[in-house]
Amino acid sequence: QVQLVQSGGGLVEPGGSLRLSCAASGSIFSGNVMGWYRQAPGQQRELVATMTSGGYTNYEDSVAGRFTISRNNAKNTVYLQMNTLKPGDTAVYYCNCRQGDSEYWGQGTQVTVSS
Repeated sequence: QVQLVQSGGGLVEPGGSLRLSCAASGSIFSGNVMGWYRQAPGQQRELVATMTSGGYTNYEDSVAGRFTISRNNAKNTVYLQMNTLKPGDTAVYYCNCRQGDSEYWGQGTQVTVSS
């Protein structure tokens, strides 16, 4: 019902910045939560940041103050601005959308922070 298409990511040096985008299409409700998760090699997928359609945000402690989640409800698009990137941020980042009892995932995009 809902498709999430991600863009952005790539290779960046420590201290650099990247912006991820995720565009949703399909049967999108007016009230939902969109966000970002990440999974590093050998680790479980973890929450990075979420934002409700009403503007409430939630951040994982290690990214708070460095990452900023935003969304354009008219475009059904969520963004993740990542600043002051660290090697520990290296992971596959996944876009997520939750509405009602349904959950949808983007295809994932690699973010590599390395010198």
